[in-house]
Amino acid sequence: MARVGLSKDELERYQAQLGDILEHAARVQALDTEAVPPSAHSLPMVNAFRPDEVEETLDRDEVLDAAPMRHGGYFRAPPFLEES
Repeated sequence: MARVGLSKDELERYQAQLGDILEHAARVQALDTEAVPPSAHSLPMVNAFRPDEVEETLDRDEVLDAAPMRHGGYFRAPPFLEES
C-alpha cells in the first residue's frame, strides 16, 4: 500500500467518496443481467471502410515543386527539436 500523507479532512472526504463508489458498484452488481448478452459496446459497431480502389496519384515532381522546401526527391521540414 502506498504511504500517502493525507490530512484528516482529506481522509474523511476520500473515505466518503470511496463509500459512494462501492455503494454504486454494489447496486450495479445486484442488477439481473441474465438475459443480457455479453458485448464490448452498448451500441452496434459498424466499420465505415470505403472500397479499396486504385486511383490516379499526384505527380511526384509537381507536388514537390509546390513544397516550400525540398531536398532531392523529399520534402524538407525545419527542425523542431533544436538544442539551445
